[in-house]
This record gives sequence, structure tokens and C-alpha cells, in this order.
Amino acid sequence: MKASLGMYVRAETLAATDRFWGGIRDQMRARGLNAPDALDHVDPFWAVWQDPDFVFSQTCGRPYRLKLHDNVGLIATPNYGLADCAPGYYRSLFVVRSDDTRQNLRDFENAVFAYNEELSQSGWAAPLCHVAKMGFGFSNIWQSGGHEMSAKAVAEGRADIAALDGMSWHLIKEFADFAADLRVLAATDQTPGLPYVTNLKLDTDVMFDVVKTAIDGLDPADRDLLCLRGLVRIPASDYLAVANP
Repeated sequence: MKASLGMYVRAETLAATDRFWGGIRDQMRARGLNAPDALDHVDPFWAVWQDPDFVFSQTCGRPYRLKLHDNVGLIATPNYGLADCAPGYYRSLFVVRSDDTRQNLRDFENAVFAYNEELSQSGWAAPLCHVAKMGFGFSNIWQSGGHEMSAKAVAEGRADIAALDGMSWHLIKEFADFAADLRVLAATDQTPGLPYVTNLKLDTDVMFDVVKTAIDGLDPADRDLLCLRGLVRIPASDYLAVANP
């Protein structure tokens, strides 16, 4: 039995994330549901998502769309209150160095585009679909392994441009010193955000109530740190309708 919340965990948010899980765990147990004492901060995402007995996790829209939707229960999507987005949605933001004088995405066609991984909606699928609609593609790509690593590579001159989801960019601006060396050049269309999921044996309506109650019960400082503004039900069909590059 596993639970994980690794998408936006970093040193500064770890304790608040653990307390958030504590609220979910206690709400599950109050309803007679089994829940592990602590989050799994060690196993890779896929090891959790593919465990038939996992009870709670957060996934990205592209893994859900391509591989997970038939094997997990869709609970709901957290609303992070991101600017210019509907509740529960985000945009991928193209970041470049602050001193880079190029002003148009097309100017970066032959530049080094850093991305986290090919199963990422925000770092790979959304930006590639966005530039394809503009009539071009990035010709020089480099896999970083993570959003923050992509952003840092741009700041340090090892890459020229990267795409980050809005919440990742918020956390980088808040906590990473190198963020001062970056600026947002452009944004994609909004996309359904990173949903909470559970196994197929648990009732997603019950789990919705569990998570909503846990969010409402968070200490305001933790809720603000985690940017949890509420919980939104976005249909599975909306996730499955998102374009692939």
C-alpha cells in the first residue's frame, strides 16, 4: 500500500506536503479506509502509479492520457490559483535567459530546447504542439530530467529555452536563486492540471470528499505554501482530448 505526492515536492514544501498527506490519511481512516502512515518519497512515480494497491498520488496529464486512464481512478484536480487560467488548469511557460534579446519563439527554432522528459505534458507535449501550430519545431533538443534542471540549464547557458508548467515556475521563482536570470517569453494554451488519482477499488467520490476536507483543514500557512485553492472535477474526456505532438 503506497501513497505519493512527488510532483511539486522540494525541500521547502516537504513538511507541508507531509502534513497535507496526514490530513488525507486521517480522513481516509475516519471513513474506514486503509492508508499508509507516511508518503513514499523514494519510489519512482511509475512504481506507485502501477501498484494496484496504491491509494493516492498525483500524476501528469500526459501519462494519464497515454498509459494510466484505464488503470487508475480519477479523483479531481487541485486548483493552484494560477494567473490567466481556469481553476484546475495551467499553461506551459517558455522561459529564456533574462539577457537573451530574442523576442519571438520562432527565433529559438535552432536553439537548445531543454525538456524534462517525453511523457511530460507541460515540458514536452504542450510546447511541441504549440510551436507546431506556429509552423516549426525545435531542432536541437536536450533532456534534462526535471523542470528545475531545465530552468537551471537555461539560466546557466547550457540551454536556451525550456517550457515549465505554471506551478513549477511559481516554485522556482519563490525558492531558486537562478530564477532572477530568467524571464517568460510566451505561454501555451491552458491545459487540465495534474490530477489526483487512486486505485480502481476505491470510490473516487469518497476520495474527493477526503481530499477536499483535508485541503479545507490545512493550516492556512501550509495551504498558501502549497498554493491549494480548492479541488476541481475535470472530466477524464477532457484529459484524453488533449493533443499529442
